[in-house]
Amino acid sequence: STLTDLFHQTARQLAPLSGRLAELVAAAEVVLADETPMKMQQPDKKGYVWTFIADDLVVYRFSASRSGETPSAVLGDSTGTLVVDMYTGYNEVTSTGKRKRAGCLAHARRKLFDALAYAPEAQTALDLIRDVYVVEHDARAAGMVRTPVHLRMRQERSRPLMDKLHAHLTEQKPLHLPKGPMSKAIGYILGNWQELTAFLDDVRLPPDNNRSEAALRVVALGRKNFLHVGHEDAGANIAGLYSLVATCTANGKNPLAYLTDVLGRIGSHPSGQLDELLPQHWKPPEPPAATSDA
Repeated sequence: STLTDLFHQTARQLAPLSGRLAELVAAAEVVLADETPMKMQQPDKKGYVWTFIADDLVVYRFSASRSGETPSAVLGDSTGTLVVDMYTGYNEVTSTGKRKRAGCLAHARRKLFDALAYAPEAQTALDLIRDVYVVEHDARAAGMVRTPVHLRMRQERSRPLMDKLHAHLTEQKPLHLPKGPMSKAIGYILGNWQELTAFLDDVRLPPDNNRSEAALRVVALGRKNFLHVGHEDAGANIAGLYSLVATCTANGKNPLAYLTDVLGRIGSHPSGQLDELLPQHWKPPEPPAATSDA
């Protein structure tokens, strides 16, 4: 119980910092998001942990439901693009016209992979998507990510691949049973084609939201270790600490050193200079100067 009390006190002390991270993420032009369930202590009660990522900022939010209230609360009326799967909970943000929606090519690939055992024709589509990712690999290897050269690579190499994918799936659509796995995969891809190809015209966008999915692995680990959260406030506290630790990691900062230093300073730090204590701006304290024995 003592450790639990200290955990909650720490989260409450640092809440202004995790809240500020959320404001910065909402101000970003491109945000990746995803969500995963987290059990609560009450019988049959399930909450959700959401993650929102912008560049090297990683924010988590806990909610007692999977409704669109959480994305709306975090992103509000902000503008830009939201990279997500096609879950309708994000519609509250993207239907306003202020944030465009970009889809996840990895989700499309999974649906095709699931259909492969029933429809060998899915392999052609999988190969085309693989080749799209080869273009992304080549851009990273050449240090060209998010540059005009990267955009040209997408236009010259990725767009023809996606056009071939569209033609192949359109040709296959009438050949499969409507409720079969291949039809479902085809329906998902063709029905969300605009979102799935948004990355072709905006070099800032990744082709998928895999990074936000990867950020939720820590939540899956927590489900195995501490099993559940006791209540909504506890969920909010762990989400706040997740945000600070994950942003430390994304910026190459030692989370333990960061938390140790900031917890001793935040109580007296000027509120107008709060950003100085954010993980991306934090610098380890200088070691004390050596003293002479003379």
